[in-house]
Amino acid sequence: MKVLVTGVKGQLGFDVIKCLNDRNIDNIGADIEEFDITDKEATREFIIKSKADVIIHCSAYTAVDRAEDEKEICKKVNVDGVKNISDVCKEINAKMVYISTDYVFPGVGEDFYEVDDQTAPLSQYGKTKLQGEEVVRSLLDKYFIVRISWVFGVNGNNFVKTMLRLGKERDEINVVADQFGSPTYTADLAPLLCDMIMTEKYGTYHATNEGVCSWADFTEEIFKVAGYKTRVNHITTEEYPTKAVRPKNSRLSKEKLEESGFRKLPKWKDAVRRYMKEIKY
Repeated sequence: MKVLVTGVKGQLGFDVIKCLNDRNIDNIGADIEEFDITDKEATREFIIKSKADVIIHCSAYTAVDRAEDEKEICKKVNVDGVKNISDVCKEINAKMVYISTDYVFPGVGEDFYEVDDQTAPLSQYGKTKLQGEEVVRSLLDKYFIVRISWVFGVNGNNFVKTMLRLGKERDEINVVADQFGSPTYTADLAPLLCDMIMTEKYGTYHATNEGVCSWADFTEEIFKVAGYKTRVNHITTEEYPTKAVRPKNSRLSKEKLEESGFRKLPKWKDAVRRYMKEIKY
């Protein structure tokens, strides 16, 4: 088996390559320097030359607020780029892993979203990620669509790193407390993706670390582990307006993971502790 991973400069792609190497699985990593996924011919040429049997597609346009202004660029990467990759997967009969997001849901209520619940994205980013899902489903049979949320990893910027920086600089900080979800540590997610590709248990999955929190709860745990005394003021979404509308409920049910015999990820607080040791904040 040979695995091609896109977006290796990002948080998840970086950890997926690391996991594949740890397991001695033949792999090749690529980013924009190797090929541009929005260029159909370049994409086809690179993938065919790579002789990959599996493609784990980690690259995406993820600037949620900027996407409201850069709608075309966002669509080009998250929809057209996904189609280019899916087309080649179909041609060479390769498995595909497509990373999606909690933003495909409207975020209402307090129930956990099941994989087949009604989608209704609130933002341009969410809309394009859902369209990407639809492209994969329409073209391929051998696919894993994995929805994740609140991602943090070693290689790149994320909420944890931002809070550590702000917590060092300030005595108090305002953080949204009425949006609920689960953080996802890429070092925990990567082994699950590596497990998935060894199977034929295709379909749509939710994969985040276990447990639910608000952004304010998340921040308080980060400060607790760091030993910061910074006060966290709990505020509402309305008190922190952003260009893109974010779902208030990002609780994702992992029932499908369990049904398929995959191991759920560790608890999010445990993930935060391990992550902060790793980044040596």
